[in-house]
Amino acid sequence: MSRPTPRVYDRLRDLVAIPEFRADPSSRESAVIEEVFTGEPLAEIPAGTAEDVVAAVERARAAQVAWADREPADRVAVLKRFASLVMRNREQLMDIVQAETGKSRASAQEEVLDCLITARHYAKTAPALLAPKRVQGMLPGLTKAVVRRHPKGVVGVIAPWNYPLNLAATDALAALAAGNAVVIKPASLTPFCALAAADMLYRAGLPRDLFQVVPGSGRTVGGAIVENVDYLMFTGSTDTGRTLGRQCGERLIGFSAELGGKNAMIVAAGADLDEVAEVATRAFFSNSGQLCISVERVYVERSVAPQLIEKLTARVRSMSVGPGYDFEAEMGSLISRDQLDTVSAHVDDAVAKGARVLAGGRPRPDLGPLFYEPTLLADVPEDATCFGEETFGPVVSIYSVDSVDEAVAKANDTEYGLNSSVFAASDAEGEEIAARLRTGTVNVGEGYVAGWGSIAGPMGGMGASGVGRRHGDEGLLKYTEAQTIATQRVMHLGGPSFLPRNRWQKMLAPATDAMRFLPGR
Repeated sequence: MSRPTPRVYDRLRDLVAIPEFRADPSSRESAVIEEVFTGEPLAEIPAGTAEDVVAAVERARAAQVAWADREPADRVAVLKRFASLVMRNREQLMDIVQAETGKSRASAQEEVLDCLITARHYAKTAPALLAPKRVQGMLPGLTKAVVRRHPKGVVGVIAPWNYPLNLAATDALAALAAGNAVVIKPASLTPFCALAAADMLYRAGLPRDLFQVVPGSGRTVGGAIVENVDYLMFTGSTDTGRTLGRQCGERLIGFSAELGGKNAMIVAAGADLDEVAEVATRAFFSNSGQLCISVERVYVERSVAPQLIEKLTARVRSMSVGPGYDFEAEMGSLISRDQLDTVSAHVDDAVAKGARVLAGGRPRPDLGPLFYEPTLLADVPEDATCFGEETFGPVVSIYSVDSVDEAVAKANDTEYGLNSSVFAASDAEGEEIAARLRTGTVNVGEGYVAGWGSIAGPMGGMGASGVGRRHGDEGLLKYTEAQTIATQRVMHLGGPSFLPRNRWQKMLAPATDAMRFLPGR
């Protein structure tokens, strides 16, 4: 089993936004990053401080002024070059992602391809989105109104460990295209993925101070980012999102967050059960289930439940699990001992309360220190922890229901609302069911990839699953301030000079009401 060479990490480590560390690595504390598959050390990374964040934001703020003055077409040229570099360097990028996260090669490739398509999407759409737009003015023909878009300034990104390359890069790409600078805190377990994104951006021609990576703890580095930036993008747990949202509210800065989920799949009678069983392995177990939009609950109509359970059980039991920097394994490792403990506790709790294990249900130390089998549960009672709480691991519960109506009600019976999946006898039936689900994305005939990969559409959560959206027009425009410039011509609101003021005021209300007959009113 090969892995990235130490030279790769030495080169990336020099990109950390702590200038003195590059000259004197002994000047501060550092953390050892381990290869997840084996637990062996990969490299050391410096620990940032609040002072490092302040300095990074100051450099970013100074550099952002000139960046914002550049034409959008000039800025997105960097995104185009970034996309080309990602494509050319995809094998090494996948190696780094796998080494830091332990995920399968296929899941690592999803990250790389997401960087590619997101960069190309915003490179294509940003200039038009950011162009000044003429809108209807107050008085037709007399009021010219134009909406302009200004960047927020310095955007803070607090990135997660589960998809540490694309969720470090792609949120930043939209912010950069809009004319902002970015200061990012990567997850403590996965700093080199964010540094790999920085490497690609710098090589694409982005001035270094416009994208700076400050590793360190959430409390220290993350807290300092919230206190110093002009907008915050966060991906992580709902509890942390609530805390950060309150802090951003106190400062009156914008905040966007993708948070937790307890995502459901609905299988209606008439669905192709063989297709469901095949798609489900990705929907359930991509990145070992450590995916905000992966499915953890399945509601299947009772008339076809036995057949689906049989097919799903067989398919899950046949999955290939293990380490390796190739495409042989369908599922890789969990990322940490904490995740392994959580998954084990959820399964053990459910079984102790009466759940049946249809497939999996055990750690696999023979494969590596943090492996757990893909697990399918039935008869999970409502008092089991995994019934309503997000496991964030390779554990899925299946439930029989009497009707689609019951399935929809149960799928919606949660504080979360991130993603869902529907399989039915036809696309039309699936889309009708999808429209009744309270989630930010719904995939008909798929698990999560169709919704996530449709970059032109907004992606995010309802309820406790998030605030704001990434992707689509909203994913870029949220990093801007809208400014309306209204120019009054010929006559102001006080009326024409030849009319007495009292007569003009009496005419104003009927005239305003009559404007409803004009086009667009």
